[in-house]
Order: sequence, then structure tokens, then C-alpha cells
Amino acid sequence: MKKTLLGLLAFSLMSGAAFAADVKPAIIYDLGGKFDKSFNEGAFNGAEKFKTETGTAYREFEIANDAQREQVLRRFAGDGNSPIVMAGFNWAAALDKVAAEYPDTKFAIIDMVVQQPNVKSIVFKEQEGSYLVGILAGMASKSKTVSFIGGMDIPLIHKFACGYVGGAKSTGKDVKTLEAYTGTTPEAWNDPVKGGEIAKSQFAQGSDVVYHAAGGTGVGVLQAAADAGKLGIGVDSNQNGLQPGKVLTSMLKRVDVAVYNSFKSAADGKFEPGISVLGLKEDGVGYAVDDNNKALLTPEMTAAVEKAKADIIAGTVKVHDYMTDEACPY
Repeated sequence: MKKTLLGLLAFSLMSGAAFAADVKPAIIYDLGGKFDKSFNEGAFNGAEKFKTETGTAYREFEIANDAQREQVLRRFAGDGNSPIVMAGFNWAAALDKVAAEYPDTKFAIIDMVVQQPNVKSIVFKEQEGSYLVGILAGMASKSKTVSFIGGMDIPLIHKFACGYVGGAKSTGKDVKTLEAYTGTTPEAWNDPVKGGEIAKSQFAQGSDVVYHAAGGTGVGVLQAAADAGKLGIGVDSNQNGLQPGKVLTSMLKRVDVAVYNSFKSAADGKFEPGISVLGLKEDGVGYAVDDNNKALLTPEMTAAVEKAKADIIAGTVKVHDYMTDEACPY
């Protein structure tokens, strides 16, 4: 009996090792690079967590232009990488084509839905997290004017803006909001100089709290806010430490969790294609509190934002999703 148990254990360990060897995860970042301090870096952190915990290496690539999308997808799939995770909605067209050519490869895309039987589409309720930081902005603002700077002018980023406006205006009818975008092409994600210029323009119009959803461009927004003695709000990753004491909070979008779960589920043989939606209830979005910003949050602000969070999870407060009708009712 003892020999049988030992034999089964040995077989189990050998099978697990063989299965793990079959997993060749890869991640491909969007324009702006993996160290953008925001969206791409969140994806990188998720991949690093998987590597640290499992000891399994992953392959990665940072594209320099849109022409590389199909090329790198085909190369990775052809080399046997699986799952292949793409950070960003801009991958959708290339993925739709390549996924059909490699039906046995597992793919995951963040921020867009691609209807292929071997693709996992991971989207977030950014409006919910943005509503929470909007509440903090509205309560922290002394001028009662807050602002938003988006990167690429697309519905997804308006989704952030609309939630933010809703949260800010929920703190008082006298709260005014300003909104601007840095461009209409992917280059809008990596222009910190322009981000800073727009922020200064908003400060001149009375804003004293600015929230960005602009990738690498947002680094310039937060710098401009700190320089002007205003408050910035980060996005995606925890950016509180970029300007300690000058970043009110960061709207966390758990891109790291999306990447980690995609890798881990494939390694465990539990990868499921289809659509996954992550909101407050799933801990997919939230707001950051750490030593860099906790002194900026009063007990009243914390109580208000936590109540809103509970109400949203319970369904008693519904935050409008801009992408359902491309309109913002706030």
C-alpha cells in the first residue's frame, strides 16, 4: 500500500512538472512601454508576480508601432507561446485575425471583447472606481472645480471621465468639472509635456484637483499638479508615490490581477475563454491609500467613499457606463 501511494505521488509530481513545462506564457504591452508607471506597468507587475510565485518564466515584447501587432502575435503563437496576454484595446483587430489562425493557442486581451473560442476578454467597470475618486476630489477641492485629462479621445476613456464627474458632483451641486484629452491617436498615451500643459490650463480655469487616465502622459499631469500646489489623482497602478503628498489617491484598475489570473489559470489547466467583467464587487477596481496620501484623506472623506463603495456593490447606487450609450448624464 505504501509503495502504491509513493508511486501515485511520484506520478502526480511528474505529471505536474510536465504540464507546467507545456505552459509558455507571454505578454505583449501596448504603446507607451512596460514602465509607463500606469497601465502597462500594472500588466508587467502581474506577470512578475506569476514568475515569482511559480518559477515559470514568461516572454514579453514592447511594440514600437501598430504595424508590429500582427507580426509579434504570429511569432509568439508560432513559437508555441500560450497563453498570450495583450495589454490594451488596440490589440483587438490583430487578435481577432491571429486567434482564428491558431485555434489551439490561448489568448487573453485586456480592455476589449474579441469573440473567438480561444480568447478570454477581460474588461473593467472603470466607471465605478472613477466614481469613488471623484467623491474624494469633490470633497478635497477648495475651489469646487475639479478636472479630468484623458489620453486618447475614445469611449473607453470617456467611461473614466463620466464616472469621475458623477462622483464629484455627488458631493455637491456647486461642484464644477473640466474635461480634456491629449489626442486622437495612440501617441496620446505618451506625451507628458502636453499632459502638463493641459493641466496648467485647467488650473488657470480654477481646478485644484486633476484626475488623469492617460497612461505615460499622466506622469506630466501629476508633475504639473505638484508644481502648482494642486492635487493630482493617478490611475491604473498606485501612483501615489510619484509625487508623495501631492497625489490625493489613485484609481486602481487591477490589470496586474488580470494578467496574473490569465497565466495562473492556464498553468492550472483552468483557463476559460469568454468575457470576464471586473468591478468593485470583484475587487477589479478601487482607490489607493498608503503612507504617501493617507494624511490627505479626512475621516469624513474616507467614510463617504467607503459608503459609496458599499452602495455600489449592493446595487443601491448605480454608476452610469458611458459605453452603453456614449452619453454622460451627470
